[in-house]
This record gives sequence, structure tokens and C-alpha cells, in this order.
Amino acid sequence: MRPDPTSVPAPLHGTAGELGFRTLRPWLAARFGRTLHRVALDAGSDCPNRDGSKGRGGCAYCDVEGSGTGALKSGVDLASQLRTGIERVRKRDPDCRVVAYFQSYSNTYVEPARLDEVLAVLEPHLQREIGVVALATRPDTLPDWALARLARLAERVEVWLELGLEAADDAILAAINRHHSVADFRGAVERAQAHGLLVVGHAILGLPGDGRAGARRTAEVLAACGCAGIKVHQLMVLRRTIFEKRWRAGEIETLDERAYVEWLADFVERLRPEQVLHRITGDAPDADLLAPRWELDKNDLRNRLADELRRRGTRQGSRAN
Repeated sequence: MRPDPTSVPAPLHGTAGELGFRTLRPWLAARFGRTLHRVALDAGSDCPNRDGSKGRGGCAYCDVEGSGTGALKSGVDLASQLRTGIERVRKRDPDCRVVAYFQSYSNTYVEPARLDEVLAVLEPHLQREIGVVALATRPDTLPDWALARLARLAERVEVWLELGLEAADDAILAAINRHHSVADFRGAVERAQAHGLLVVGHAILGLPGDGRAGARRTAEVLAACGCAGIKVHQLMVLRRTIFEKRWRAGEIETLDERAYVEWLADFVERLRPEQVLHRITGDAPDADLLAPRWELDKNDLRNRLADELRRRGTRQGSRAN
């Protein structure tokens, strides 16, 4: 049976009742009855704002690996990536299943035969090791034929479609070289949900020119679209990106920990209560990260967000329309 893209289990340990916002781990435990660990995969896809179809250089914040592993370019074929990833996580947790996450670039920006090849690699592992297949892509590279193929896959395993909104302002999207609109995102979410796919919407807080009001506006759009999951993180300036040059020229400022927690609380308050936060902060290898350099780890940030919501007397969804 194809999963209901809007179904969310009742609250339990670690959800909004304790923290003030819904987190991924307990949601997965309720939905699947076991732990799931992510295995990041690189299928060698591309993006229309890199290959010249829409632009060059990629999104201004995105590094040359498309925010992924770069494994395929390094000579590690997809089947080996998946097999090695499964073996790695099962050494730690033999009973777990994995989220097979096609992370790099836009994974539906391919020919039909190539998507078929990519999905075929999953076949030997669908019944036992894989609990979820997640594909990152862009809202403007989502043809109907790709949705139809993913819908067929969703009849056998849960499928998440990870779509980048980043900011709910067309002017900001143009300035960061996204080359799609907010309307493109809204339409892509609606079409994916109609095919029985769960959508995870992505957002970045602190993009140049977006501001605190932009963080609130982005949350409102993600709530209105009814994305099942949300990934949000602070603007990070990485090496080998368009933003690196602007940051070195003093044209870009990043948020400090206190400001990010305040903006993030604004953001969370405007989500729907049932939406699941898959991520509330980003990280990058020290060698690649230029700014911001925080002392907080993920647990510290989670606790500070919970403290901020308690201080305000609010919770996820308190200001949702």
C-alpha cells in the first residue's frame, strides 16, 4: 500500500510535548518500529544551473560536490556506495534499516533510462535493508515521468522527495542563483503529494537580504504547502562556492549562535504542529567551512531552541496560520 503523505503518528517521547518541536528520531521509531540510519549516495547527477541550461556555477552557497559526497566522481560506483553504507551502519546497529539518500545535485534531472538504472541498484536491498528511499532534487527538475516512476517505487517502500525552497522570496532566489520560483516549489510539492510521496522541504536562514522576516515567511510557505518534513539550517559559507568570494570581500555576514536560535524559534513557531523537523542546523568539514564558526554542537543547539521556546511560552505551530 502506498504511504499516506500526510500521515503522522501521535506524539510520543522526544516530540513537541517535551522539546516544543517535533524531531525525526521518535517519528521514525513510531512509523517503522525500529531505528533508521541515513546512507548518503552520489548518483552522478547534475543541475540546470551548473550545466548551462539555466546558469553556471550552481547555487551561490553550494560547493562543487553539490552538497554531497562526490563518491561517484572518485570512482566508487553506486552499488558499492550502498553496500558499504549498509555494512557500516549495521556494524553499529544490526537490526536497523537505512534511508538510501541520493543527496548530490538534482536526482531527477536525468534521462528516464538513467533514473531506472539508479533505482535498479536498490532492488537487492529493498526487502530487508532499505526502509526509505530519499531523493534530493529541484522543484523545476521534476518531470511527470519521474514522479510516475517514484510512485511505483512508493508502492513497495516509502519514498521521500527532498525539495529545496531555501527562501520564500523570488528576488532572494534569483540573487543566490537558484533559477526557480516560489510558485515552482509550491507546484512541485502538490504534484509529489498527489503521487503519494512524502515531501521534505529545505530552508536556509540568514541568506543575504532575506533577514528575520524572511525566515518567518519561508516557514509560512512550508507550512502552507504541507510538507511532511522540514530541513532547516543556517547560512554556511563554504570553500569553492560563489559566496566564498563575496564573504572574503566583506559582502556577506553570517548569523551568530544567539541570533540563529532566535530566528529558528520564529521559524518553528510558524510551522504546522505535525511537521517533522529532520534537521535544525547544518555542518560541514572543518577544511571546507569558512563561516560561521560556532562552539555549539547539534545537541546544544537543540537544547537552546527548546529553552528559547519555553522562555517565550510557545511551541511549534503556535503562530501557524
